[in-house]
Amino acid sequence: MKTTKGKGMLKVSREVLKPADDRKVGKRKAAAVVDKSTKRNAKKDKKAKKDPNKPKRPPSAFFVFLEEFRQTFKKENPNVSSVAAVGKAGGEKWKSLSPAEKAPYEAKAAKRKAEYGKLMNAYNKKQDDAEEDEEKEEVEDEEEEEEVEEEDEEDDD
Repeated sequence: MKTTKGKGMLKVSREVLKPADDRKVGKRKAAAVVDKSTKRNAKKDKKAKKDPNKPKRPPSAFFVFLEEFRQTFKKENPNVSSVAAVGKAGGEKWKSLSPAEKAPYEAKAAKRKAEYGKLMNAYNKKQDDAEEDEEKEEVEDEEEEEEVEEEDEEDDD
């Protein structure tokens, strides 16, 4: 009996569980060959479309700091254009800051987060209103169709 290990337990392989007829030579079905491009397209289709009207998430305290740090770093090092170099230098600087020095950036981040919360509430409310309007339209369309069907039945009589 063939077994395979998985998460500490022994599992019986699929080959053992197949009916005896499938094990005979010539009775097995060929494995379906799946094109990689179709897999990628399927994954893309599953993803929900992003709404361009949805507010962007607010930056964290580190990214608020990085906005200012980029400007000073570019002035001090005009020949360095690598994004990675700026990011590394910014990360090292952020780690070396004391909590008191980080406080203004954290306050700005909190303020932006509060603004984002307000924007999201407004956005969600707008989305809910749009959904309700669509539902009302669907109900009205169904009622109109029923009325037309009733008129057709009366005309047939």
